[in-house]
Amino acid sequence: MSDALVIIPTYNEIENIEAILRSVFSLEKEFDVLVVDDASPDHTADAVKALQSEFPKRLNLLNRQDKSGLGSAYIAGFKWALERDYKFIFEMDADFSHNPNDLLKLYQACLSEEVDMAVGSRYVKGITVVNWPLSRILLSYGASLYVRLITGMKVKDSTAGFICYCRSVLESIDLDKVRFVGYAFQIEMKFKATKKGFKIVEIPVIFKDREKGKSKMSGNIIYEAIFGVISLKIKSLFTKS
Repeated sequence: MSDALVIIPTYNEIENIEAILRSVFSLEKEFDVLVVDDASPDHTADAVKALQSEFPKRLNLLNRQDKSGLGSAYIAGFKWALERDYKFIFEMDADFSHNPNDLLKLYQACLSEEVDMAVGSRYVKGITVVNWPLSRILLSYGASLYVRLITGMKVKDSTAGFICYCRSVLESIDLDKVRFVGYAFQIEMKFKATKKGFKIVEIPVIFKDREKGKSKMSGNIIYEAIFGVISLKIKSLFTKS
């Protein structure tokens, strides 16, 4: 068993899942993987099951009955990880927007014991995204500026979903009280970690837009992020860390 678990949430990722898993398992550092699948109609879970005999004990699958959102998928994965002895727990997308090779950078940052949480950041050294239309870059970068203004967080890429958590961070957060499911989930987790005094470092990565499959972006996710940030900040003023 590895000391590190990569959680990959999936919904209709049949075109990407085998390739992303093989990429993770080919790294020089051994990572275990937990795929959290929300009953994908395209049978993503079946593709994972087919690979489990090839990667015994390293490849795990958590089947959920409904499409319940990114945040709840990660919460389920976090709880699964905390029931076991993993010291480092990762968030990563299935669509290669996050380069599996960068898992090593995030791992080394947290392994140093000087950092509690490492974020693969698109904005810590300029804007490092590939194949995004200008409108999406402006929306994402503008959202990050907005979050920093409202919350006071220093994290430049607050909606980033490529993350390594030290176990202690997830143990300290009441996962049952995490409210949001979309981009606001990513903001909420960083905000809660910041309020508890954990040290977050941003590691520059190149973010590449997916080439296969469909984006899960929706208007509801954007709405949640915009207004969720305000509610997070207001609530924090009346609660202790």
